[in-house]
Amino acid sequence: MMNKLPHHLKTHIVEQHYKDYTPREHSTWRYIMRQSRHFLSKHAHPSYLSGLKATGLSIHCIPRIEEINHHLNKFGWNAVCVRGFIPPLTFLEFQSQKILPIAADMRTLENISYTPAPDIVHEAAGHAPFLADEDYRNYLTQYARLAKKAIFSLEDSELYNAIRQLSDMKENPDYTKGDIQKAQQDLTACKKKLTQLSESHYLSRLYWWSAEYGLIGSINNPLIYGAGLLSSLEESQDAFTDKVALKEFDINCMHQAYDITHAQPQLFLTPNFKKLMPRGSHRRACSQPHLPRPRSTSSFQ
Repeated sequence: MMNKLPHHLKTHIVEQHYKDYTPREHSTWRYIMRQSRHFLSKHAHPSYLSGLKATGLSIHCIPRIEEINHHLNKFGWNAVCVRGFIPPLTFLEFQSQKILPIAADMRTLENISYTPAPDIVHEAAGHAPFLADEDYRNYLTQYARLAKKAIFSLEDSELYNAIRQLSDMKENPDYTKGDIQKAQQDLTACKKKLTQLSESHYLSRLYWWSAEYGLIGSINNPLIYGAGLLSSLEESQDAFTDKVALKEFDINCMHQAYDITHAQPQLFLTPNFKKLMPRGSHRRACSQPHLPRPRSTSSFQ
């Protein structure tokens, strides 16, 4: 697999350095997994618990990414280790080739319930388990193949860098409250510069409201499958309270903006994984969805 990867993807792959994880970090993983497993056994889609086992994830210690890779091979996928945020188009290109990039970093104890920065809890315990589900695998692969062809703007790149900076600062105790406030102001300024929404921006919302924060099932029995919810006990519990409005998932969720640094006030519900793809077909890997034409962002903020 590595020999076939283009060079620009290889540059993002790093070693996990498993021995560098501290006992405190392993304890943080163990606590999160034990608490989450108790709650998610009742509130996550059944594929979650079976997927944990199928992908070799243990509640007792931080997983080795090479072992996750070994288990994903059974489903035609691979896993590689990356360091923190990688550019969105790079992330999509990995997934279009059936490769799950997993950030090696472990969240701090102070951010145990939620971290804005990518970490191994989110990407290993959040994304990996559902790759054992064939319909979900089909959606993820086909979405990535579509989205990597979408038009990407300079403003998208600036927004990504601002989000990355703010997220990294919130997870790093070396930064002051003033540093974080300045980064928040920079992010706000980047959002105001978005005079038009690109195809890539629209499709990032589709991914957010499905693979990251999606619910599945019925309005009377919603279940979690989004990795953002699966890796945040606080947000997953809030999803079943009146703090969050439930909406039907369809292509129009691309008109719903989101804020990565705050809890989501609404979530979208799909009846099954096959209904996630635009036009309702899980077999059309190369069919383009009907994207809205770029227009002013004022209607969507």
